[in-house]
Amino acid sequence: MKLRYIEEGSGPNLVLLHTLRTQLDIFQKVIPELSRKFTVYAPDYPGHGYSDIPKADYDASFFVRAVEGFLDTLDLRNVTLCGVSIGGSISLILAGRQNPRVSRVIAINPYDYAKGRGMARSSPLGWMIVTTSRIPVIGEIVMRLRNFIITKAVLQGGVVNPESIPPELLEEMYRVGNRPGHYLAFISLLRNAPSWEAATKVYGNISQVSVRLVGGDRDWAKRGERQRDSRLIPQAETATIENGGHFLPLDQPGAVVEQIRDRFTVSGRT
Repeated sequence: MKLRYIEEGSGPNLVLLHTLRTQLDIFQKVIPELSRKFTVYAPDYPGHGYSDIPKADYDASFFVRAVEGFLDTLDLRNVTLCGVSIGGSISLILAGRQNPRVSRVIAINPYDYAKGRGMARSSPLGWMIVTTSRIPVIGEIVMRLRNFIITKAVLQGGVVNPESIPPELLEEMYRVGNRPGHYLAFISLLRNAPSWEAATKVYGNISQVSVRLVGGDRDWAKRGERQRDSRLIPQAETATIENGGHFLPLDQPGAVVEQIRDRFTVSGRT
């Protein structure tokens, strides 16, 4: 299975993990600045962006294995994982599994609550997509439509300011959604959504990895849902970014860069 990825800059290894239904380009606003200090890697998950689209159950374990394979193939060590949404959850699961390649985690708006149906809170159309995806045949029919208006509504429902998503990025992600097999991978992800919350059982195993939990104050997660991660990982630092939605690298790129840099300053390691 081939994964598309980019590598930029030099310095400590930093791996950026994107959200559900997006691709590595969601980090386009932060990579230029981060690459001044870090060697930045950003992959597209299977079934996302321009990576391969295998026939599989797109559950939490599938994505974790894909990222584990990515780290192993490139032989990356002493890695800082910075993930958003399912990327944040993948990062925490890898830390909970005590992957020896991971030394730090910045988990931004991890997608591990409401049985994995947080996207339903993005917009009325987001609710429709999540709800119909659970219905055999009907889910496939709705997902096959891949209307630009639906794509735009769901993605803009993840930011505070709709203008923070560049129009060309919206167009790009819409085109990607029309790749053969893409809609089947996405509907599988939605049908396996409860696996993200179920995977939080390994969070309590995190011990040797430093963790920072970062949330946008306008994220899809409710306050109590976000506090649960703090209870599961009591040693984790927490931070809240004001005027930030689910897609924080687009909404508040400067704040995301600051959180990553500060994590290194606080830990005292490079």
